[in-house]
Amino acid sequence: MPTDTSAPHDGPAPRPLTVAYVPGVTPGKWITRWRERHETELRTFQCEEGAALEELASGRADLAFVRLAPEGFVRPDGMNLIPLYEEQPVAAASKDHPIAAFDEIDLADLDGEALLDADEMGGAAVALEVAGSGAGVVLLPMSVARLYSRKDVVARPVSGVPATRIGIAWLQDRDGADVEEFIGVVRGRTANSSRQPSVLAEQKSTARQRTKARQSRSEAKPAARSGGAGKAKGSGKAAGKGSGRNGKPRRSR
Repeated sequence: MPTDTSAPHDGPAPRPLTVAYVPGVTPGKWITRWRERHETELRTFQCEEGAALEELASGRADLAFVRLAPEGFVRPDGMNLIPLYEEQPVAAASKDHPIAAFDEIDLADLDGEALLDADEMGGAAVALEVAGSGAGVVLLPMSVARLYSRKDVVARPVSGVPATRIGIAWLQDRDGADVEEFIGVVRGRTANSSRQPSVLAEQKSTARQRTKARQSRSEAKPAARSGGAGKAKGSGKAAGKGSGRNGKPRRSR
């Protein structure tokens, strides 16, 4: 079961934005950027590789960093997914294995080796333990091999192996400003990017305030002109009744 890294959230307030991630993904830089830009809480937890999409479907997570197989992945209906980056594959074996003498190897160099299947063995951690015993070689993403690294195991980059990919997924029904904001952070948008929902909202608010200010000024000017003209007209009439053409008092006959 995944372990939530944040304290439980009590009370009727809405749950904060929650992000799940599979082993090998290090979301720390995105979490830091989020906290630098937003005061709203962000919660994260790690889940098993095969459970990431289930965490979304159940509503436990709003977004999830998922690992995509090189071939055969089909995006579920009702789900959005953006591929982010490819992972470097490595071959991991006992530190006494011949691959330890190389900086990088090719898949052809492993002909005749016993290749271990991490999924069949119950996960990468178990597969690396078996590889460390000298029982075979396991192919893994480099990030996963580093996460479960062991002193009795060496890992070397391997070519000729299709790379896995990391993507970020979320339900289409869960589209919202907070989700779009986090996706923007992950994709490297700056805090002032016009594509960030928070920036758009601020721009709209500023535009509304400016429009109201212009309307207020426009309504105030006609009133001022009307009042000034009325005074001038009234003064002219009063002056006309008591004065002659040259402004001198008229004589009574």
